[in-house]
Amino acid sequence: MRIDRNRAVAFPLASLLLFLLVGCSATDTFEQPVPVPDIDASVEFEPIWSMSVGNGHDNQFLHLVPLYAGDVIYAASADGLLVAVEPENGKTRWQRRSEDRIFAGMGGDSNHLYYITRDAELVALSRETSDEVWRSALPTEGLAAPQSNGALVVTQTTDGRVIGFDASNGEQLWQYDGQVPVLSMRTAAAPLVGGDVVIASFANGRVIALTADAGQPVWQYEVGQPQGRTELERLVDIGGQPLVVDSAIMVAGYQGKLALVDIRTGQEIWSRRASSFYSPSIGAGNIFLSSANGDVVAYRGSDRRELWLQDRLSWRQLTQPIAAGDYLITGDYEGYLHALSLSDGSLQGQMKFDSDGIRVPVQIIEDGNLLVFGNGGRMTVFTLKTEQ
Repeated sequence: MRIDRNRAVAFPLASLLLFLLVGCSATDTFEQPVPVPDIDASVEFEPIWSMSVGNGHDNQFLHLVPLYAGDVIYAASADGLLVAVEPENGKTRWQRRSEDRIFAGMGGDSNHLYYITRDAELVALSRETSDEVWRSALPTEGLAAPQSNGALVVTQTTDGRVIGFDASNGEQLWQYDGQVPVLSMRTAAAPLVGGDVVIASFANGRVIALTADAGQPVWQYEVGQPQGRTELERLVDIGGQPLVVDSAIMVAGYQGKLALVDIRTGQEIWSRRASSFYSPSIGAGNIFLSSANGDVVAYRGSDRRELWLQDRLSWRQLTQPIAAGDYLITGDYEGYLHALSLSDGSLQGQMKFDSDGIRVPVQIIEDGNLLVFGNGGRMTVFTLKTEQ
């Protein structure tokens, strides 16, 4: 995640600004990350297999999320290594070394895989062979993984443009120009692409629904409304892909709110004040959120009342929490994995995974196992083992 001023700030400066920004808002005060807490572990992260995918994010603020497609895991590194592996044992089906520097991916559908290059190109590969099928130029870089419904591929660029392409040949079909503020987080909220609607999240705190066939706006919803006199105070942003819940979407924003919105009309079903860089998750009928200050909060699904709050990981730049069985799993900026009790938020397990940190959320794959991808390129599948 990086801050853009006129969408063109260098990565080293951006990471410093982001670190400062977390505490320089209208609602938060700056704090140092707490040390990793000492706990009495009751659960262990037991590796099933592990491999290295290039140099991972290559010390850049990227969000290269592996694509779990049921029978295959597809992953990419910033230096252009792409792999397809079997989830049960990590056996490589194919490996491709591209000359591209990769900024965003992986996206995919039944036929193709998609990524975005540093040179602002959208690239489509064959899922079966990894051969390049087509590539199309973008007006500027994109950090969110391209999304596809099989017929349409949608990308979102850092300057607020949402662009639809024909999945078969890469022809541009439409473009929607969203508004972005002068100062914003360099986030990677991937659009949602359905059969007839595309839902995109913007740095001005708005979620907008577009028609899939023409990119025309249908409705918009404000997750956060800028307030304050300075640009930092007025920052509102959405960094995570909205979560689909039946016929609604759940979304959270920085210095905004957590809300459930009707996917057809954009009408708010409920909301409550919240501040988060990432989307919420759901487990056991409840809602879980990593707050911008690093606190993990659980809300009761029936009435959104707070169930518990875990503050022993404050300011550790947590990933989106993911429910796995009886536990909630999150990673942090130092590369630790944490397992929290789903029922009361107590810390039940931890391990140091990647010294370069963890930025992308853990994924639940077959048999309830955990797919973890570290910033340094380490990709591992774990099972949770309860200590006797």
